[in-house]
Amino acid sequence: MSLLRTNQLDVDNKILPYWRAMKSNGRRPRVGVNGVDLGDRGVYDKRNTLNDLTGREWTYFLNSVWVTAYPPIADTFGFDVRRIHPSPKPPQLMRDIIHFFTKGNEWVLDPFAGVGGTLVGASLAEPPRRAVGIEIVQQYVDAYNEAVKRLGLESQDMICGDARNIESLTQKYDREFDLILTDPPYYDMMNRRKPGQKKKLYGIDEASPFSNLKEDISNLPYDEFLDTLREILASATKLLRRKRYLIVFCRDLQPTGDKPNLIHADVVHKIGEIPGIRYRGMRIWHDQATDLYPFGYPYAFVMNQMHQYILIFRKESTS
Repeated sequence: MSLLRTNQLDVDNKILPYWRAMKSNGRRPRVGVNGVDLGDRGVYDKRNTLNDLTGREWTYFLNSVWVTAYPPIADTFGFDVRRIHPSPKPPQLMRDIIHFFTKGNEWVLDPFAGVGGTLVGASLAEPPRRAVGIEIVQQYVDAYNEAVKRLGLESQDMICGDARNIESLTQKYDREFDLILTDPPYYDMMNRRKPGQKKKLYGIDEASPFSNLKEDISNLPYDEFLDTLREILASATKLLRRKRYLIVFCRDLQPTGDKPNLIHADVVHKIGEIPGIRYRGMRIWHDQATDLYPFGYPYAFVMNQMHQYILIFRKESTS
């Protein structure tokens, strides 16, 4: 096990923010008129309206490649319950993203909440954030509620409903959100053949769709899926504060025939059609908890997709 992975696991097991693993180089930074010296964490600039991070912590997050492992830890993050979902996001990963894009006690919205990785991440944040999740599958909602009960965490608001109705489902909050963080159910990705690791880890069949509901956007034809995703996120970003961020997870499929299947590029272009929303870049999450397999051997090159795209958009205007 690498030193990087050992340090990250130590941080995750203690449920501490990622920046606690960072060490000072021994030099004291200049504080300046707007600075607050936070010791080993570095200097916090009082003009920072986005998050509670120091300059050193901010810089750490800007690396375009996120190389780490977030292994499932059943007794810590409710994985035994949440594994009924074919692609649950690690709450530790969602927590670290939330730390960068929000301040303490701000509000996070997840229109495709699944088994609540974003919501658990908001509860794990220091200090915690408020979170609202929308999920169309009641079984996943129940799994989230059972997980937080086992974890002893304060339950966030998980709504069972269709994200197409996001404005009416969130009307009772009568507020804008500070961050939208979501991992949509992509097209028919979960109907594709899975490697042995997925089957072993999650106990899923070779083909395991998100759901069989006709309303589930993952069951739509690809072009219709993209258009519907854009419409849902357009409604969601109406609830987002100006100059705040929309974060969308995405993973490509293997190329087939004459199709490159670069889903992340299609999603960037489609979300870019939403008025006032601008693409600002991506982080590539290299999941070190994923094993390598000799796909294609001994006949052809077939890539191991060890990464996912974390697509970052900002709401520049309300038009």
